[in-house]
Amino acid sequence: MNEHESRPSGSNSKEINSRQGHLFIISAPSGGGKTTLSKAVVNRFKDILYSVSYTTRSPRNSEQDGVDYYFIQKKDFEERIESGYWAEWAEVHGNYYGTSAEFLEKGLASGRDMLLDIDVQGTIQILGNYPDSITFFIMPPSLETLRKRLEMRRTESRTTIERRLLTAEKEMAQKDLYRYIIVNDQLSVSIEKLVAIIEKYHYKKKIIP
Repeated sequence: MNEHESRPSGSNSKEINSRQGHLFIISAPSGGGKTTLSKAVVNRFKDILYSVSYTTRSPRNSEQDGVDYYFIQKKDFEERIESGYWAEWAEVHGNYYGTSAEFLEKGLASGRDMLLDIDVQGTIQILGNYPDSITFFIMPPSLETLRKRLEMRRTESRTTIERRLLTAEKEMAQKDLYRYIIVNDQLSVSIEKLVAIIEKYHYKKKIIP
């Protein structure tokens, strides 16, 4: 687990002050465990607000609309790009993913800590406006382990898996953009590492007058 102090900034940056909530961002390659880890954080900290992403891909297995993602049509997503609806968005493997700017602004302004489960492209966009975000990159132990995890899903073709592995290599090469890096070898250990770090920021904010 590493901590990196350098973070992107922009001329229109919106500093998160002590009266606003902390913004936690978790990223990982597909199959890296970020969804499971994000759910563990939300279960542990009941007052952290989880930002449900929007996507144009089809639901997998038991995924529920409004819980795992908001599933919308490609046309609707593109219209919202034009209207400036997204705080961040990206096209990944032919599908769009995005975060509502209004939901993010309202949550942070109300003083709530918030959690985003987004990819590297989205993180770079968010950091442009929120450079004080606390960012985590979840690393698989190896690409071979990642391959096995993707195959165990039994939801994607071999071609799709190979494409996801290529994307994973590119994302892992950008891990140093993140403040914290956690290697997800043992899930229970990774959860405790993640929770311990978030706890440090989450409860520190509560005691600020």
